[in-house]
Parts: sequence; C-alpha cells; structure tokens
Amino acid sequence: MKEKPKICLVSCSVLKRELQKLVKDGKLDAELVFVSKNFHVDYTALETNLRKVLEHTKKRFNGKIVLVYGDLCLGTDGEMKKLAKEFGVAKIDALNCIDCQLGGTGAFEDADPEHHLMFMGPGMIEFFKDMKVNLLQLGLDEASFAGMFSGVKGFVILDTCCDGEKWKAELEKIGMGVPVIETRKIGCGGVLSVVVDTINHV
Repeated sequence: MKEKPKICLVSCSVLKRELQKLVKDGKLDAELVFVSKNFHVDYTALETNLRKVLEHTKKRFNGKIVLVYGDLCLGTDGEMKKLAKEFGVAKIDALNCIDCQLGGTGAFEDADPEHHLMFMGPGMIEFFKDMKVNLLQLGLDEASFAGMFSGVKGFVILDTCCDGEKWKAELEKIGMGVPVIETRKIGCGGVLSVVVDTINHV
C-alpha cells in the first residue's frame, strides 16, 4: 500500500493544473487542497474560505502544510504571511501566482519592472473568463470590460503545461482588447522550485 504524503499543499486553484501535473509526473509527493480562484475578487471572501480550509486541513492532516499563495493575495500589508503564521503553516516565497510560475522570490518584478505587461497562465485566463461572465450578468458592457485593461500594453502567455496555443486562443476569445505579444514555454519548473524550496525549509 502506498504511503500517504507527508506534505499537504493548500493552494489557489489558479495553480491547479501545474500542481496536479507535478504530482502526476512524480516530481512532487504531496496531497493537494484547492481554494477557488474566483474568491480573488474579494479579500474578505478569500480570507474567510481560506481560514475554513486551513482549520479543516490542520484537524485531519498530521504532516507539514504549505500555503501556496503569494504575499499580495490578501492585500499589500503582509496579510497572507500573518495568516500563515497564525495557523502555524509554511508559505511559499512568492508575490503572487505569476511570480510562483516564474520561480518566486520576486522574479515577477524583474520580468516586467515597468508594469506594462500582463502575464497570463492557464488559471488566470480562466479567472478572467469567469470574471467577464459575472460582470456582464451584473450589467457591465463589453466595452467597459475591455476598458479595465487599457493600461496594459500586451499579454504574455505562460505556457506551463505545453498547451500554450490553446490558452492563447482562449484569451483572445475573452475580448480584453489587448494583444498577445509573446508565449513563453516555461513548464512547471518555477512552481516546483518554489514549493520544494519551502518544503525543504519547513
């Protein structure tokens, strides 16, 4: 009988594909628990649900728990680090999910110091697809939705699971009025290194 993983990753579902692929490929031995990425539009809703998941996970899981969320995912005042400390769990060293995909430790800032670009992995593309549907149902029109991205010069697709063309097409279908200027085949190595580095220091 296979031994149960001694690590549990509590992650935003924006990284679901990458983490599931790493486990499937045998590069990561961990139990995975996901919290919906759609809570990201509301810090309060995200914190409430994240607290419930952490409480439940701590009660039933005896091994080490790692929080796979960025420093900025609950706000800019260290809220996510404080939450991790409160629950006594480790947290990855990354600013947000894109930073995690790029290898963490602020790589996101180095990749676009002028903040002219918007990096989009599969999970983020799905997030904006869902967001558009919800906003249109609330009465926002197509032009106003596209206008939310007027300050962005271009999208960079992060091809983490070797299906970048599929996600480029999905992103273009959403209608955000911003061109895709590049697709980077980065694989899941950035996510793996950030998570493994955290596990090794727990």
